[in-house]
Order: sequence, then C-alpha cells, then structure tokens
Amino acid sequence: MAGPRVVIIGAGVVGAALADELSVRGWTEVTVVDQGPLPATGGSTSHAPGLVFQTNASKALTEMARYTVEKFSALQVDGRPCFLPVGGLEVATTPERLAELQRRHGWVTSWGVEARLVGPEECVRLHPLVNAERVLGGLLIPTDGLAKAVNAVEAQLKAAEECGVRLLGGHEVLDVLTEEGDGDGGDGGERVTAVVTDQGEIAADIVVCCAGIWGPKVARMVGMNLPLTPLAHQLAWTGPVPELAGQAEEAVRPILRHQDADLYYRDHHDRLGIGYYGHRAMPVAADDIASVTEAEEMPSVLRFTPDDFAEAWTETQSLLPATREAKVEEGINGLFSFTTDGMPLLGESPEVKGFWVAEAVWVTHSAGVGRAVAEWLIDGHCSTFDLHECDVNRFEQHQLAPEYVLARDCRNFDEVYDILHPLQPPGAPRPLRTSPFHARQQELGATFLEAAGWERPQWYAANEHLVTGRDIPVPGDWAARFWSPVVGAEAQATRENVAMYDMTALKRLEVTGRGSAAFLQRLVTGNIDKSVGSVTYTLLLDVDGGIRSDVTVARLGKHRFQVGANGNLDLDWLTRHLPADSRVQVRDITAGTCCIGLWGPKAREVLQPLTDADFSNAGLKFFRAKEAYIGSVPVTAMRLSYVGELGWELYTTADQGLKLWDTLWEAGQEHGIIAAGRGAFNSLRLEKGYRSFGTDMTYEHDPYEAGVAFAVKKDKDDFIGKGTLERRAGNVTRRLTCLTIDDPDDVVMGKEPVLDGDRPVGYVTGAAYGYTIGKGIAYAWLPAELAVPGRQLTISYFDRRVAAVVAEEPLFDPKMQRLRG
Repeated sequence: MAGPRVVIIGAGVVGAALADELSVRGWTEVTVVDQGPLPATGGSTSHAPGLVFQTNASKALTEMARYTVEKFSALQVDGRPCFLPVGGLEVATTPERLAELQRRHGWVTSWGVEARLVGPEECVRLHPLVNAERVLGGLLIPTDGLAKAVNAVEAQLKAAEECGVRLLGGHEVLDVLTEEGDGDGGDGGERVTAVVTDQGEIAADIVVCCAGIWGPKVARMVGMNLPLTPLAHQLAWTGPVPELAGQAEEAVRPILRHQDADLYYRDHHDRLGIGYYGHRAMPVAADDIASVTEAEEMPSVLRFTPDDFAEAWTETQSLLPATREAKVEEGINGLFSFTTDGMPLLGESPEVKGFWVAEAVWVTHSAGVGRAVAEWLIDGHCSTFDLHECDVNRFEQHQLAPEYVLARDCRNFDEVYDILHPLQPPGAPRPLRTSPFHARQQELGATFLEAAGWERPQWYAANEHLVTGRDIPVPGDWAARFWSPVVGAEAQATRENVAMYDMTALKRLEVTGRGSAAFLQRLVTGNIDKSVGSVTYTLLLDVDGGIRSDVTVARLGKHRFQVGANGNLDLDWLTRHLPADSRVQVRDITAGTCCIGLWGPKAREVLQPLTDADFSNAGLKFFRAKEAYIGSVPVTAMRLSYVGELGWELYTTADQGLKLWDTLWEAGQEHGIIAAGRGAFNSLRLEKGYRSFGTDMTYEHDPYEAGVAFAVKKDKDDFIGKGTLERRAGNVTRRLTCLTIDDPDDVVMGKEPVLDGDRPVGYVTGAAYGYTIGKGIAYAWLPAELAVPGRQLTISYFDRRVAAVVAEEPLFDPKMQRLRG
C-alpha cells in the first residue's frame, strides 16, 4: 500500500525519523519539505550537541530514548556512525544531588535500562578529568552516548527516499490549505488539502508539523495554538585541553552531566563541548527567528553571550581542573523547544482533521517519537509507547494563553536540572483557578497545591488540634515534603465522623441531545443506557483494548448525561467520536460548576436535616443520583465515594458553591465536621484500592491487568476496543498489585523499582501511608506469577531496600458495608 498523501514539514531529526518509520511500514506517498538544505537544514538538529541521557521520570520518554539509542546504533551513512556508545555519567557534588541520583537510578531501573551507582573513585576512573575532591558519587548508564544528529537525519532520509519518499530541501512553507469536510464517515469540519511552499503546492491528506522551533508559526496556519517557546541554550567549545592531546577518536569518555551547576560536557577530540542551563531564560518568538538566507550561521544559532557563560566557566574549571589550561574559543546560543510541562507535543489538531504535530522533541527521543507517530497514523493508536503525557490535546484552555505559556516554558528552562519533588507545585502564574470555596479554605489555613490550574487544598492548619493523641508516624525526609501530620488526622477523622472535600478540580462533561445514550454506549465498556438517576463507573478503551480513561457516567435525563472525566483528553476523545450529523453535544461544564464530597459515617446526619429529599439508603442507593435542594441550594447528588465511606458528591453551579459550603459547614459542627485535603483523600482511596488513571493505569494497560474488568460488560453488542480486548482476556502476564509496607519510615512516593531478590520485576505507581490500616501502601505493576498474596518482595527506595508484601485488596472494608450503609 502506498498510503495517503503525507507531507512532513521539517527535515530535522524528528521529521527524518517519521519519514523513515512511515516508509518502512509501507506508506510511501510521503513528501518531506524543509526551508533549509538537506540534511543540515538549520534547525535545532543542525547544532544539537547530541548527548543522549536516557534517564527520565517519564516511562514513555525513557523508552523513546532507549529506542533512539537502539536505532541510531544500527545506522550509518557512508561509513559514518550515527551514535557513539560512550556511556553517560551523572555526578553529584552535594548530598542532595547524591540522593537525587539514587532516585534517578530507581527510575531507570524501573523502566528497564541498565544503570549503576558508582563512588567518587569510579567517577574519576570513568572520566579522569573530574576533580575527585568535588564529587560524592555518580550514576552510570552504559548505553547512553552521543548521537550524531545530522548523520542520523541523512541516514534516515536516505532510507526513506529509497522506499519512495520525496525530499524537498530549500522549500519554504507559506501556508497549509484546508477545506470543509463532506461529512461522510464523521469527517465534518475542516481538513487539510495541501501545503503551499514558495515553489508551489503539495497536495496532502495528512500534514505533520515537525518544524521544531518554527512549530508555533506553522501551527498557526491552521489556527492551532501550540504551547511551545524557543529558548536559547548556551553551548561552548574549549580550545585544546592539554590532557586530551593526541585524542584521535571524537569521544572516548562518557558524556558527563553536572546538574548541581546546570552543566553537561562531551568530548570532541582534544577539546570539550560545554552545555549550560544556568543562565537567564532567553525566549525568542517563532516569528522572530531569522530565515535561512538571513541567518549569520544558521537560523537556530544566535550569537554567544560570554557574560552569561562566566559562572559556567568558573565552575567547569573547578570540576574539571584540566580546563584551567584551556580557553573558551567559541560558543553559540542555540535555540531549542520548551513546553509548559516539559513533555513533547504529539497528535492531531482538535479543529483540523489531518493536521498533526510532532513537536518539542529533542534528539534524545527523536526516533522513538518517529515510531510512535507512525504507528498512531497508520494503526490509529500507538502500541509501543504510552502517549497520554505527550498528547497535544492534554491542555486546559488557560494553559494555552500566551502569558502562561511563556512564563511556564521559561520556568521549565530554569528548572531543567533542578531536583523537583513529585508533589511540588509549579510557580507563577498562580493562582489561576479557584473554586467558590477558596475564601473559606484560606480561612481554615489550607496548604494549596495545584491540579489542572486549580488551587486544591492538600491539608488544613485548622485541623492541627486533631493530631494530638493520634498515632501518625512521620515518614522519611523525601516523603515528608509537602506533607503534614494533619494529613493523617484528616484521614482518620473522615473515617470517624464526616469531612468535606473540594472535588471541583475534577473535569465534568455534559453530554446532551437525542442519541446521546447511543453515542456514549458506543464509547464506554459499561451499560449506561439505564434509568434516569443511574451512575455507572466505566472505561474508555482505545482500539487496541488499552485503557484511555476511567469515567463515571450519570444519567440525569432521557437525553442528558454528566461524565466525570480525568482531563481534557477525555473531552477530546468524546468530541472526535461525535458523528458529523449528530444532534449530540459534548460540553465542558467544569468552570461553571463545583463539587463537594461529603463523606464519613455521619454524612447522612449532616445532610438529611437540610433537605426534604430522601437521602436514606432506600431513598438514594449506592451509585444513584438525584437532584434536590440542600437548604436553598439546588444540587445534583451522586451517591459514590472515592474514599470508601458513606456519602455523596454534591454538585451545584459556581455561583451557589459558597452557599453550599456554608450550609454544610454550619450543619456539620455538631457532628465534628472538618474540611479535608487531597493528602488524606489519596491515602483513603489507596486503602480502598481505587485506581487513578495516569498514575496506576494508562494507555498501555488493559482492564484485566489493571483489576478493573468489572467495569467491562461483555454482553454489550459493541464498544470501541471490544474485539481486541476479548482476544487479550486470556493473556494476562502482568497485574496491578497491592503491596503493604510495615515500617512507617519507608513510605515510598511512586516510580520506584520492585525487586524479587536482586532482580527488577516491576515498578510502583501510586503510594501513600494508610492511616486506617497502619501500613504503607504501594500499588505496583508486577509479573502475574508474582502477584500472589503473601509474596515477599522489596522496593528500592533511594539507597535502601524496603520490605514489602503482596496483599489482598481492598485493604479496607472489603465487603463495602460502610459505603452501602
């Protein structure tokens, strides 16, 4: 098959990888177009230093980097290699960084890449230029190395061309043409038809923007707002270093990273390349980047600013004393792409069918991204990598604001080598979104973290008095950050009396119109075509049977449903599947509404006196909804609970939210009501074994593996992914498994490797201390044969081995008596 007509805009390392991956899979009606000369087109690839450090907190990015290493290692062009396997060494010069390297060792071990921690002497043996008196230890990745990016571009483009791909260098893209779809097969709305260059039009069914630092400019051609900022990053080259005299090979020492000072180093024969992130952020608008003909050297290279590099050079001479006999002979301020969350931008425009982006991708992950996007285009999904963190449609509307994008992208540049705690909230601009309860939460001394831009309480100072007399162990240093013993008190008080939780940050979608039931029935694994008032926990699956999300669907009218979703990707998924001629509408109602979770054994004592509606067990059963008045406030009440206690999610409009809070708060005083935060919530949900999409399960997992097969109704006529899921049902080789930890000092945080003896066998997802059961809890992905209750395992946590045991789940209230009371 030749496939559809594809135009790839950008012949850098990403565009070249995509062209190669598409052609290998049989799509050969592909044109690669770039304004610059091939293979060094003048974009970021052309000046990239090529260091490939595979270690990343993201499993997907680590796996993409590993694929890039594997692919580039097998490539050569005219005898020239595309990868130099010299290894990678990260060194620590502070105790904090040494602990961070231990954590990073955990990540890379979890994701299946060979790594080992080494002492100061070994660091010096591996890289003799390092000052032994400065380093405390290091992390060695033997398979890291130097990518020869331009060689890799040439090799991949050559292979693609041999398969029939057309290469057009020196063609500047001026526009992307679109037209209204014909509506057949759900293809209404705009779709791409051609790419206009300064040398004519190129017809296209699919356009993929791989333009890198020009990405925002190209995306704007179809009205797409791409949250990407080009920022200058300093790269300097020393003159000859005497200790390297006579080094004929380009590189013999590992690539070196000194993150305590925002620095990295690479060999270049008898010289060193030095990269620096410690300088001021230097953003450049995509429209202001010089053209190929106007640029002094190349468009992605700006003049070096020596004053910004002064501190880097001083630190370099301290860490690598041999450089004191050398000088900085040349340097550049090279442009690279940064995003608001540090992740790539992959996927199709929500507005224009056929316009795709593969942006904000560094050389390190380029081949992996090429494979991912090729699979996505050809198969309709990516089977090799979990892309939920990378999907360009993940952002909320406020996250696309130019001011927000610039501020967060610059901050990500500043923090690129910082030690960041997994709970650490982003900095300015904040606050961005506040619930109607925010003023009351401030009065109660809330400590706020952030969720999708919302200020969300983690715990409340007003509950400090509850800590006295309780057994609330203090975790180790790392887990004790962004934590308070109040978290434990709030969790226990929820189980004892009653608590109010702000659930406003959870996305709410309204699906209305004739045909809405049939529309949702096709998308979800459960049966939602039930009576008005029904609430269903169910799943969205992709065509491969992988979990795209878990949602709750409440039927509030014959043609009206409320969907409790996980984020903007769920909105995007539902919207994309609307038939073109459908009367069904999907609307995000989150901003105009709010929600309080009222939970605990005394929840009914608080709520029932406030309403004429029947909130008894018979009057509103578990997983049922009704509309009622609480005092003077109209609410939609759903009887479900993520914390495993009696209670309801109470929804109202934003203008009535404060009144609802005050009404419940006043009525609850005699029953010991408290406001509780997300810290307690997470502990309670893990005690009940409730999964969190994006943490415990993602696109790469199916319902049988993840322990949510109960949400799949096999007797349904059809739903997306059903056929594939049925074929996967009997082949469960891994399971999401509950582990418990006895020692309260060993509360883990997530992403740590799980070991069977000394053998890595899995990794932790969600974790917390269970204040009801008195044990640490860690959910982990394990081989099915190890997911047996009573099995003894260990978790590698920094420099310690934490004893853990596989447990039956749920750990709390297995008969669901408290929920159904």
